[in-house]
Amino acid sequence: MHPKDLRIEDYTYELPDEKVAKYPLPVRDASKLLIYRHDHITEDIYQNIAAHIHHSTLMVFNQTKVVHARLLFKKATGGVIEVFCLEPGDEYSDIQTAMLQKGSVRWKCMIGGAAKWKHGMVLQLHCEPDLVLSAKIVDRQSGSFAVELSWDNDMSFAEVLHYAGKVPLPPYLHREADAADEERYQTIFAREEGSVAAPTAGLHFTERVINKLNEKGIDKAMVTLHVGAGTFKPVQAETMQEHEMHAEWIEIDESTLLKLMAHLESGIVAVGTTSMRTLESLYWIGNKLFHDRQPDLAGIAVGQWEPYETDTIATAFEALKSIQLYMQENKLQRIVTRTQILIAPGYKPKIVKGLVTNFHQPQSTLLLLVAALVGSAWREVYNYALSHDYRFLSYGDGCLIWAI
Repeated sequence: MHPKDLRIEDYTYELPDEKVAKYPLPVRDASKLLIYRHDHITEDIYQNIAAHIHHSTLMVFNQTKVVHARLLFKKATGGVIEVFCLEPGDEYSDIQTAMLQKGSVRWKCMIGGAAKWKHGMVLQLHCEPDLVLSAKIVDRQSGSFAVELSWDNDMSFAEVLHYAGKVPLPPYLHREADAADEERYQTIFAREEGSVAAPTAGLHFTERVINKLNEKGIDKAMVTLHVGAGTFKPVQAETMQEHEMHAEWIEIDESTLLKLMAHLESGIVAVGTTSMRTLESLYWIGNKLFHDRQPDLAGIAVGQWEPYETDTIATAFEALKSIQLYMQENKLQRIVTRTQILIAPGYKPKIVKGLVTNFHQPQSTLLLLVAALVGSAWREVYNYALSHDYRFLSYGDGCLIWAI
């Protein structure tokens, strides 16, 4: 079956609200860990994850950093309009460039209370330290607005968001962010600013866990995928053919590429669906290059259906080597582009052998990704977690699953 024909109602389950973790545990690595391998389920906690991974494995983490993407503007009448910053305008080559802008920037945003924002109205947000942020709508787009944000000091936009914005907790938590979320809704690897949601599988990792991985000789590598709000978007269409997958920015440098090539045989585990989407997207970029086709690195390098409609297939090593040669020929230190890849049942992973991930929402593309790895056993895994008091979604427990 082509994934276009998948019915999303076949990927649902009953998730009671009391199973959703509203807050993180006091200790990150105390979260429960379900291990699924060869049709067998065992249990442990994240503190001991190294015991379940072979010493020659490469674990790949997403080093994106969550930004304060929620901006709350008060109107003169006292009403509040929320501006949720999704991604930079098309005039910027990547998120980092937009984050470094000074004075003004254009951003694609969702707006809560847009009907109250009259044409030509400029909203202002006053905050410390002596910062006045102004906003005006410059264009209405499909599903979002183009907003021009301007400020009156020498701060970069990244600094402006830090002072003016709020932590963008997932909407299903039904609560405002508190002081603890500043630290806990961020991984210890967070380096590259740009996400509006945390790569939640990484939230469980601590220095103690990393030390245990190091002691066992398990190698690590970093990629970047800036998580967009589309990650929370439920599939509304009856079949996947009618669902448009969101595009997200990815970034990888040559040193990580070399590590991937060196560990293809010994095994690569993606920490999080975002890391897996990045790694599998790299394969399809390299597959194009191997067959002398130029990927659209300035736009969307990997389309939603590309993995299912490509006849010529390179090996994983050939694909990654092709990217390395391309980078050398063009004197590039990193690849920065966007991916729209949909990983769903019918997809065979090219690079990833295992996945560390949380438990995801019913009828979500993230659940489809899990089902692509383990087939119909996803339901057995989720039923086990529900019946054994696992905590679900962003602040919940997680699992280590191996591809069938």
